Amino acid sequence: MKILSVLKVLLSVTVMSFAMAGVAHAADQGTAAEAEAMVKKAVVYLKANGPEKSYEEFTNGKSFKDRDLYIIVYDLNGKNLAQGANPKLVGKDLIGLKDPDGKPLIQMFIDLAKTKGKGWVEGYKFLNPVSQKMEGKAMYLERVGDTLVGCGIYKG
Repeated sequence: MKILSVLKVLLSVTVMSFAMAGVAHAADQGTAAEAEAMVKKAVVYLKANGPEKSYEEFTNGKSFKDRDLYIIVYDLNGKNLAQGANPKLVGKDLIGLKDPDGKPLIQMFIDLAKTKGKGWVEGYKFLNPVSQKMEGKAMYLERVGDTLVGCGIYKG
């Protein structure tokens, strides 16, 4: 009987450890609400400071980066103007960029910006800069003039 009691305690501890690990992992990831709030903050910053200063801050600064959340900006032709996770993409025409499943990422962002002005693009994969793994992702974006400002969340 003692062995059974010890096994139950061990099982409880193991289950709690896995549950706590899941909570810790979730805390390392940005939420949909946080992504939307970061985009809204970035839009206000952009309107107040202009494109040059804003794109520099979004790409190389620290005020628009939080765990796996970061700001991106594209023009409506697919040129990257700011990229908080990979500065090497800035200035590149990425209209043809596709995820591993062949989904046209930037075109999807532009289509939403042109048709709805703001909202979520879901159901694609992208490299998570924190985990360095290809993960499911959703992007919240808002159109600002002839650009779109976005922030995505990773779905593990």
